[in-house]
Amino acid sequence: MTDHKIGTREEWLEARRKLLREEKELTRRSDELAKKRQELPWVKIDKKYQFETDEGQASLADLFKGRSQLLVYHFMFGPDYKAGCPSCSSIADGFDGSVVHLANHDVMLWAISRAPLEKLQEYKQRMGWTFPWASSFGSDFNYDFNVSFTEEQQRKGAIEYNYSKGNGSSRKDDVDPGGAIPEAAEKITAGTGTDWATYTKEAPGMSAFVLEDGVIYHTYSAYERGLDDLWGMYKWLDRAPLGRNETEFWLRRNDEY
Repeated sequence: MTDHKIGTREEWLEARRKLLREEKELTRRSDELAKKRQELPWVKIDKKYQFETDEGQASLADLFKGRSQLLVYHFMFGPDYKAGCPSCSSIADGFDGSVVHLANHDVMLWAISRAPLEKLQEYKQRMGWTFPWASSFGSDFNYDFNVSFTEEQQRKGAIEYNYSKGNGSSRKDDVDPGGAIPEAAEKITAGTGTDWATYTKEAPGMSAFVLEDGVIYHTYSAYERGLDDLWGMYKWLDRAPLGRNETEFWLRRNDEY
């Protein structure tokens, strides 16, 4: 039994109209932030990255597939993982329905992970996904976009993630052997076949790129809670009576319920 106010329809309408004003304010603010994202300066990509895809080797330019824009989800699936991160897997469950719409709006959507392509293909088949997924194994791509870290970075606390560095990094406690390990770590790592230090060599994120006159530019990246809006399930849960209801570790892959 939940502890919640019970009211009349009139009381509900009064409260709902007040909430609607706040929701509209948030929507307008969200529109303003979207515009500011698009106004960020573009940064030229000079490094030549190579990826493994279902069609063979590909450059970053190849991933555009004739479109002018590229969105990348940095999926946590390291070379030593036996399965993808459960959180990333939950987010990725929403990709297939969006890919065709994005492609017809001049945008390609890819997931990219450091695991070898064969592992990604096997996991993709298990999850029933069809969206494009590339392996950056052997490439600097993940490191350059601050979603993969070396043992030395972990040991020294020299992690740069979500625009914080070193001891100020929001992931320091995750990757520092002396830091506090979340209670859910055992469940998360068991599902990926890793230990906590290995699991946290990877981090989630997304990055946006544009191709103009043969030149690729990086335009935007987001990490941590900046990914919430990409998590379609959360948008539904936020409108459910009990919200996200995260009282304990609850994440499951779509075949584990």
